Amino acid sequence: MRQDNRLSCVLHVLLHMAEAGGPMTSEALARALNTNPVVVRRLMGGLREHGYVHSEKGHGGGWTLSCQLDRVTLRDIYEALDAPRLFAIGNRSEKTECLVEEAVNDAMSGVLADATAQLLARFGQITLAALHADFHQRLAARHAPATLCK
Repeated sequence: MRQDNRLSCVLHVLLHMAEAGGPMTSEALARALNTNPVVVRRLMGGLREHGYVHSEKGHGGGWTLSCQLDRVTLRDIYEALDAPRLFAIGNRSEKTECLVEEAVNDAMSGVLADATAQLLARFGQITLAALHADFHQRLAARHAPATLCK
């Protein structure tokens, strides 16, 4: 099963936007992700609907943050992306008449529900501001200028 990397991509883009201090085009953000600008526009749609980003068309336009980094968590962004599936594993089938499969399903469902709750709780503890601060600590340790990824 293919990994869903949208959350990672969006967090990456949001931190670049925080560094930019002004509008960033889909093209510039796409370069940071090594992808196509269309992919960026699709990713940003849900964030715009939730009020985390804003876009302006035309010369001097682009994407800007419309949220405070210390008030937005990874869970908020995850939910703005329509809560993608967290785990690649799951039950073979949900409807079964096999008692063995029922036992397996119950065990798997319980464990996955617990893991999901723990992961979402942890996502809720990490703000964009914390990621931004971590970036700046790494930047200071490298003594390097802040630039977009290549």
